Amino acid sequence: MLVELMMRRATGERAGNSPVDGIRILALLPRRWRKDLRQATGEIVIRVHTDECMTNAQIRAEVTEILTDPAVNDWELVTCHTLAVGHHERKEGKS
Repeated sequence: MLVELMMRRATGERAGNSPVDGIRILALLPRRWRKDLRQATGEIVIRVHTDECMTNAQIRAEVTEILTDPAVNDWELVTCHTLAVGHHERKEGKS
C-alpha cells in the first residue's frame, strides 16, 4: 500500500525551515516500510510504501504511536491518504 502522511505541529506553532524533525520521524517509522520525505518545512509530508497487507487504519495507528516519542511528540498526524493499493490486482483478460 502506498500512502501519504501529513503531519503538523500539535501546538499550532509554525515549524521552522529545518528538515530535522522530518528526518527524525523517518528514522522512527518501521524499517520494513519504504519511505520518502516529500516536504519538511511547515508541514511534514512523507510517502510510505508498505509491502504487507495493512489497512489505512493500521498505518494511522502505528504512526500515531510513533509520534508519542519524546523526540517528535510535538507533531500530530493530520492525514493518512491512500495513494495506491498493492500489486495484488487481477489483470482483466489474462489467465
